[in-house]
Amino acid sequence: MRSAVIVFPGSNCDRDCATSLERVTGQAPTMVWHAETELPDRLDLVVLPGGFAYGDYLRSGAMAARSPVMAAVKQHAEDGRLVTGICNGFQILTECGLLPGALMRNVTMRYICKDTPLAIENADTAFTRAYGDIEETVMPVGNGDGRYFADDDTLAALEDSGRVVFRYLDNPNGSSNDIAGIMNARGNVLGIMPHPDRCADPAIGRTGGWAFFRSLAEATA
Repeated sequence: MRSAVIVFPGSNCDRDCATSLERVTGQAPTMVWHAETELPDRLDLVVLPGGFAYGDYLRSGAMAARSPVMAAVKQHAEDGRLVTGICNGFQILTECGLLPGALMRNVTMRYICKDTPLAIENADTAFTRAYGDIEETVMPVGNGDGRYFADDDTLAALEDSGRVVFRYLDNPNGSSNDIAGIMNARGNVLGIMPHPDRCADPAIGRTGGWAFFRSLAEATA
């Protein structure tokens, strides 16, 4: 699998994503600085990592969504290739229009950092097939703007088309419909608020995100 991780000013999970991808696939991704205007050739996957791009000022992800590299990321998605955004990366995907809805301040108005149980709502996607018959997993969240919001029509469309991929079982952020992760209509772009990159290492006993990256590797094999 040929992959790339976009590095924004303030990102702090870009290396976590890179390490997880290399651990699962045996191949290190290319790290692409946000000011680049092109992506490497023949990429299978682009990852927008979590962290605090631009310090999370203005609206979280809004400034990063206007970085020069994002035109190439959008073209990559429009070509039908895989894109995933984790935490701040999910925010960027909504801000640039690759996913519907928005990420807002947590209902508690506080930063939340904890392990959270998730239901795997759609196991038949490029991001989840390696979970097999596993219906639930656990991943950590770490955000202050993790509350997914969309209008009723958008929520209905997501639910009816099976585009809600992960759902909170404890909903720490107050997200609409307990949504933790969604994908686009084509099924090649996914945003997820919890961090699979922080729990994909069997050596430390945190494996809730292992099948997430395994799924991506198998989808592009």
